Amino acid sequence: MDLKTQTSRQGRMAFAIAASVIVLDQLSKAWILYGVKLRERGFVELTPIFDLRMVWNQGMSFGLGQSGGQFGRWFFTVFAVGVSIAIGWWVRQTTSRWTAWSLGLVMGGALGNVIDRVRFGKVVDFLDFSGLMFPWVFNVADSAITVGVILLLVETFWPSAREVLASRRDRVN
Repeated sequence: MDLKTQTSRQGRMAFAIAASVIVLDQLSKAWILYGVKLRERGFVELTPIFDLRMVWNQGMSFGLGQSGGQFGRWFFTVFAVGVSIAIGWWVRQTTSRWTAWSLGLVMGGALGNVIDRVRFGKVVDFLDFSGLMFPWVFNVADSAITVGVILLLVETFWPSAREVLASRRDRVN
């Protein structure tokens, strides 16, 4: 079975996007942990709206499920891997560039956080926009998941956006 020939061009793009997200996420976390040494410093004030703050997230997005301990760690790990496999299977046949971007971002973000859970037992979060009244600290993987889900929802529930994308795609092809 040759997955390359059984995966659409857009599906291959989704896998490339996922891989890019994983690399960017892990590079940013390595820089935060070993370059900035945020683990030791805890907090770096940058601007009135944005700072770097070290948070070890044992839960999932927005800190939900923090008290799960080792069960939670492995539950969230297995869940994210399962979701990523399902997305990978789904995206193989997509012909939509929008869907490919959306699912690639979600898959890459989920797997970026899986790497943290396996390595550290929790996820490295460090982007703090509390100056904008946004109370959660997050990372590149979380951002990719959020943007991917929003794009997928827009594609699904906002038909005019799909029509605009389709007309642009037709002009390009």
